[in-house]
Amino acid sequence: MVRSNKTTTVNEFLFSGFPGLEHGSLFFFMPLCVIYIFIVIGNLIVFVAVRMDTRLHNPMYNFISIFSFLEIWYTTATIPKMLSNLISQQRTISMTGCLLQMYFFHSLGNSEGILLTTMAIDRYVAICNPLRYPTIMTPRLCAQLSVGSCVFGFLVLLPEIAWISTLPFCGPNQIHQLFCDFEPVLRLACTDTSMILVEDVIHAVAIIFSVLIIALSYIRIITVILRMPSVEGRQKAFSTCAAHLGVFLMFYGSVSLMYLRFSATFPPILDTAIALMFAVLAPFFNPIIYSLRNKDMKIAIKKLLSSQRMEVSTA
Repeated sequence: MVRSNKTTTVNEFLFSGFPGLEHGSLFFFMPLCVIYIFIVIGNLIVFVAVRMDTRLHNPMYNFISIFSFLEIWYTTATIPKMLSNLISQQRTISMTGCLLQMYFFHSLGNSEGILLTTMAIDRYVAICNPLRYPTIMTPRLCAQLSVGSCVFGFLVLLPEIAWISTLPFCGPNQIHQLFCDFEPVLRLACTDTSMILVEDVIHAVAIIFSVLIIALSYIRIITVILRMPSVEGRQKAFSTCAAHLGVFLMFYGSVSLMYLRFSATFPPILDTAIALMFAVLAPFFNPIIYSLRNKDMKIAIKKLLSSQRMEVSTA
């Protein structure tokens, strides 16, 4: 903090850490470190496997690979700093670092949310209108949707982050969360906090809009699948959609618990658990879901790993 005659200007924030476990944080370092390594390696394997296997060069797997790539950076925006805080006596972050963490974490999260919506629409067209699918989901449109999801996800947050950067912070500087997030940071601002409600409404509308589109798409998809005469066809369609639906439920389920509660307050330990759910656990399970629930993906991953072993043995 920088002190003047009348005010104290905050130039860094202090993380509160795991509630009730401030002196035993080292116990959580190794599990979190192992989970982070698995997230990075698992999602990287999925990404590379899709890119290397020509049989997977179609819109559905392209979206999965982009999603896996985003997951790597989504977790990298927060987990390394969490790990640092677990083994450090000084759990601080600069004002600039906090703003950057919020921007990249939520921009990547927005991009993933838009991509999940795009994936639901892709499955809707593939199953409900299969004859027109090749002409609708062209490689060009697929690339435009992938790039558009990322660009829009990063651009939409710029005004919000720019506004927060202009707020005065002159009082308490302890963030009661594991990473920089909108509400915990805004509550520390020395100004009218009524804007927090506006922020909540904006986030809620975006989340609900995406959830409705995805939910309606899958309701229609399930209806069409149940009408399929072939048992094998129904099983294959359900298997394909199950992975997407599982990722969707984990991602938006945890996000909804975090950002659709408005003025409701949770105990600190529950707040932390919810934050870990969408920032750590959801990305942890995503590569498992996509690799175990998809036969083509399992074959591509086995081929990738076996080729790597052959290269190592011949080196």
